[in-house]
Amino acid sequence: FVNAVEGKDPAPGGGSVAALGGSLGGALTAMVGNLTIGRKKYNELSEDIKEKFESAFNEVAGAKERLLKIIDEDTEAFNEVMAAFKMPKETEEEKAARRNAINDATILAMNVPLKAAEECLNILKQQEVFAKYGNKNAITDVGVGALMTYSGLEGAILNVKINLGGLGDEELVNNTQSKCDALVKDGKELLEATLKVVYSKI
Repeated sequence: FVNAVEGKDPAPGGGSVAALGGSLGGALTAMVGNLTIGRKKYNELSEDIKEKFESAFNEVAGAKERLLKIIDEDTEAFNEVMAAFKMPKETEEEKAARRNAINDATILAMNVPLKAAEECLNILKQQEVFAKYGNKNAITDVGVGALMTYSGLEGAILNVKINLGGLGDEELVNNTQSKCDALVKDGKELLEATLKVVYSKI
């Protein structure tokens, strides 16, 4: 995959890499869960905290799997945009069909990374629990996981925003812009909260 990114083809590109980053962040976080659940220190935690931890673990594992699928979905969406631009444009009918295809493909190319950013935020929401109660020997893995997940989120948002310029639907553009701003703001706050706990333990 890394070598494919390096090659001359424009896809897989930043959107797929952002989804990969988020999935790696989720995978590292889930690894910490696997190194925690069932251990002596974990069994000493209250039932409430164990329930919270296991719920967070399940959320992270699910989001990681969905992000893995988005890696390929993003490449496919980009290829659809390219295919739409290559459509014939000799007659008025062809021009209209091409315009509609470009618009539809651009909306898809915007929605795929938006979905990736939302999944990254889901993971970021859980990571502070791993930092607080996870195996202390793996605390830096939580930190790296949080950094990777946030990179995935903001990287995905860049890929949403580049597609907004190609859309004529002002309401859709404004609504999506607001969603993007909220995702980045919330993601930064969650990252900082998790890193604060991580740094306090090393």
